[in-house]
Amino acid sequence: MGIIELFILAVGLSMDAFAVSICKGLSLGRIKAKHMCIAGAWFGAFQALMPLIGYLLGSFLADMITKYAHWIAFVLLLLIGGNMIKEAFGEEEKVDADMNAKNMLLLAIATSIDALAVGVTFAFLKVQIVPAVSFIGIITFIFSAVGVKIGSIFGTKYQAKAEFCGGAILILIGIKILIDGLGVL
Repeated sequence: MGIIELFILAVGLSMDAFAVSICKGLSLGRIKAKHMCIAGAWFGAFQALMPLIGYLLGSFLADMITKYAHWIAFVLLLLIGGNMIKEAFGEEEKVDADMNAKNMLLLAIATSIDALAVGVTFAFLKVQIVPAVSFIGIITFIFSAVGVKIGSIFGTKYQAKAEFCGGAILILIGIKILIDGLGVL
């Protein structure tokens, strides 16, 4: 996986956290830099931690099913992306202004579950995990911090669009992995 693909994947994965951060910014009203840093740290850390956990779990299985890795990656990314697109058309998520550890932990876990599955695909694809999860964490930190600021300015107007784009990006990456794995291109 190249740097451009990893960047696109990181952006796609960060869209849930970005959308929730926008809602946080909206609910906070007037924000401070610490609000942006809190959201960025929680979401960025979990978006980095979950693929690492998925990678470790997937590493145990990767050698047994390497020949099907492109299919597994495709199916996982298709399911994750499809779910994000479905959520984009669903009910609006309710996010309150509270940024305490319990609330942020629950939001960080909820927005990073898809990254766990991506970590499993990383194991199958033999991705260098430390640079990959660091990059994902940094991108998510930036998107989440900026999301809080955008939310304080614009509100939830773009939440569904961000989730839809994130889902579409993950599906496209899954299709590319499948095409590469099948040797079509």
